[in-house]
Amino acid sequence: MIRISEWIDKVNVYVGKSVSWLSLLLVVIIIVDVALRYSLQITSSASFELEWHLFAAIFLLSAGWTFHQDKHVRVDVFYQRFSDRQKAIVNLIGCLFLLIPLCLIGMAEGFQFTKNAYLMGETSPDPGGLPARYIIKSAIPVGFLLLALQGLSISLKSLKTIFDHD
Repeated sequence: MIRISEWIDKVNVYVGKSVSWLSLLLVVIIIVDVALRYSLQITSSASFELEWHLFAAIFLLSAGWTFHQDKHVRVDVFYQRFSDRQKAIVNLIGCLFLLIPLCLIGMAEGFQFTKNAYLMGETSPDPGGLPARYIIKSAIPVGFLLLALQGLSISLKSLKTIFDHD
């Protein structure tokens, strides 16, 4: 179980660190876009869309890494006072009954969303926008897959913590 969990962690850390470099690219594109817009009055639908696409990719593909690093949003009014075993029980229940089922729905719907975009040959509705919308839409099922895998990893670690305390 722990080997599986460690492998999932390595995948999400690798993807998360790789995707984090898109933040630098996003900042550069925004700076160039703003500079061109205010200095030369040049604007582009493609640059706006690229900014949104990069932001979406960063958000979706790094969600599993964020969960691995325990940097996600949590309302821990009670959680912070729990023992390690109680936290493991909460994490296990949350992953098995909330996170993973939600991710399965997100993967199924995201795949269908991506497939439809590909089959329709969907492009930007804006003149000069980006083509091949299915590329960014494919980040939806992939992001949910990475998050579900991290939920599985957390579940396995939680089981280990629960059983180690018994």
